[in-house]
Amino acid sequence: MSANQSPAGQQPTATYDSAFLKACRREPVPHTPVWFMRQAGRSLPEYLKVREGIPMLESCTRPELVAEITLQPVRRHGVDAAIYFSDIVVPLKAIGIDLDIKPGVGPVVADPIRTRADLARLRDLTPEDVTYVTEAFGLLTRELGATPLIGFAGAPFTLASYLVEGGPSRNHEHTKALMYGDPELWADLLDRLAGITAAFLKVQIEAGASAVQLFDSWVGALSPADYRRSVLPASRKVFEAVSGYGVPRIHFGVGTGELLGLLGEAGADVVGVDWRVPLDEAARRVGPGKALQGNLDPAVLFAGREAVETKTREILDAAAGLEGHVFNLGHGVLPTTDPDALTRLAEYVHTRTAR
Repeated sequence: MSANQSPAGQQPTATYDSAFLKACRREPVPHTPVWFMRQAGRSLPEYLKVREGIPMLESCTRPELVAEITLQPVRRHGVDAAIYFSDIVVPLKAIGIDLDIKPGVGPVVADPIRTRADLARLRDLTPEDVTYVTEAFGLLTRELGATPLIGFAGAPFTLASYLVEGGPSRNHEHTKALMYGDPELWADLLDRLAGITAAFLKVQIEAGASAVQLFDSWVGALSPADYRRSVLPASRKVFEAVSGYGVPRIHFGVGTGELLGLLGEAGADVVGVDWRVPLDEAARRVGPGKALQGNLDPAVLFAGREAVETKTREILDAAAGLEGHVFNLGHGVLPTTDPDALTRLAEYVHTRTAR
């Protein structure tokens, strides 16, 4: 039984009536719920203190540390949901891929995957590979009580881009060369990654996640036609694999203004929108039956309180007619963001939208 299900004849669980889950279900809310992508982490001094001297991937495998980091922004900012502290490459590391997260660079893969023989390195993920995830979720759900916990994973395209490029890429030339040059191998690669991603999300849901978010960070590099042909089937496979759990499924990518309808079509209940498209226009592109999440430009938080409130009002006004809205940034919290600006923003949204 998932943390947000309220089956007939049973009392709702603690998180079911939370503002966040109500918004995801497109139900009336007491206020617009708020959480921030990358709310747990590098912008918080308490995070830097507990992570000191601990490599990123190691920190993701320490349940008590993960729980503490996940809880920090909930305590500080009063957000309406926690998001599990991890990294999108954790399941790849868990199945034996030789990779590391290098400070200032990001995930780096020792031996990129570019041939059919390389696919053999992508074995299935089992719950035994990530027992630390289950343990951390147990600690968190007990501590969070009525506050929902969001699980997440990287989408097949973005994971493929790291594996094929060997690390972050500006142009994704190796990725696109494989996608265009060997579409059969590409489809098999994404299908394999979809299975791994779905298994990782299932572990999180079965451990207590109230919702899950699929991050397709780099998919904005594709045209709608390429997305539909070469990516949509794999993303849809992930969403379909977890559809039976009844938890809201969120889909987010950067620079995806031209793909918003397709992100919803892949199976999302909530479509994340970056700051480039106003929410009322995003709703038109996505179509009915979906909630939206977003979409303050993270850089606005550096402009001072008055500017932040002005831009926030614009977003809330654009969201006024939506079926469901979760307030968020249009991408992750930037490392040098003043944490107090985030606390004030969460409070402002709550106050401004109180019903």
